[in-house]
Amino acid sequence: MQAVLGVDGGGTKTVCLLTDTTGKILGRGEAGASNYQSVGGEAAYRSLLNAIREAIAGQEVTVRGIALGLAGIGRPEDEAIVRDWVELLQDDDRLSLRWSLPPKGVCVCHDCAIALAGGLGREVGVATIAGTGSIVYGRNRLGHTARSGGWGYLLGDEGSGYDIARQGLQAIARAFDGRSQPTALSDAFRSHLGLQDLRDLVERVYRRGWTAKDIAALAPVVDKVASQGDRVAEAIVDRAASELALATKTVAGQLFDPLEPFEIVTVGGLWHGTSALRQQFAQQVTTELPASAVVWPRHEPAYGAALTVLRVLGKR
Repeated sequence: MQAVLGVDGGGTKTVCLLTDTTGKILGRGEAGASNYQSVGGEAAYRSLLNAIREAIAGQEVTVRGIALGLAGIGRPEDEAIVRDWVELLQDDDRLSLRWSLPPKGVCVCHDCAIALAGGLGREVGVATIAGTGSIVYGRNRLGHTARSGGWGYLLGDEGSGYDIARQGLQAIARAFDGRSQPTALSDAFRSHLGLQDLRDLVERVYRRGWTAKDIAALAPVVDKVASQGDRVAEAIVDRAASELALATKTVAGQLFDPLEPFEIVTVGGLWHGTSALRQQFAQQVTTELPASAVVWPRHEPAYGAALTVLRVLGKR
């Protein structure tokens, strides 16, 4: 049986889907992180290998294409490294696979591209991604692409989990000092972190070397307090919705005519909270872009990778 591999590799995990040439899923594998910028090339390759091994699970297939949407792949030299990995995979005796890759059967792309393709089931539209960080990516019917955000937590990531959590922590510091109004966030963070005194935050954040991911993990606390009607938390969520809507409208404005129908898929854990974040985002976007529709993902990004290589191979 002829098949393709679609790989979604990030800083936390790597997912591989094995599909036939019609897009039917034959197997799924999951392994550790494969962002080589953060875990190194050896660990990234090992995660890629393990995810593929689990996806094929002894099935006898001939791989005609492989698409890899990996975080941290932004330069030509990064793409060259990933293509070298594909060469190594074809000679790796730990994979019981037959390979028959045509020259165009290897696709290396940004993880945003496969999030769009997987989320919508096609490659035309906009993906608004909000998790630890945030980025908006779109592609139109002519193949033109645009993006906004993705600058990282120091330079951007407005509307992200990190941004929301950071503002929440700053709000309780200001409230503690008396520089702003009291907020239920103070008790919520104290309980969540098991603090006796809010001043212990200094030790937690600075001396324990919290990363951006550690801080972003606190975004659900702000989201929950906002859903309970706390005005300070609501204002933080409102700003996040506005920033994500602005980035989305910026990308859409570069790719689609004002009355041209297209879909916007909301990807990432931040959208699954209990506050009004997604509702406010959708309202702001569709007010200015009435022909657009905000939708939930239809498939995971790894499936978007498989669809990408199937399109390149001329399969429908």
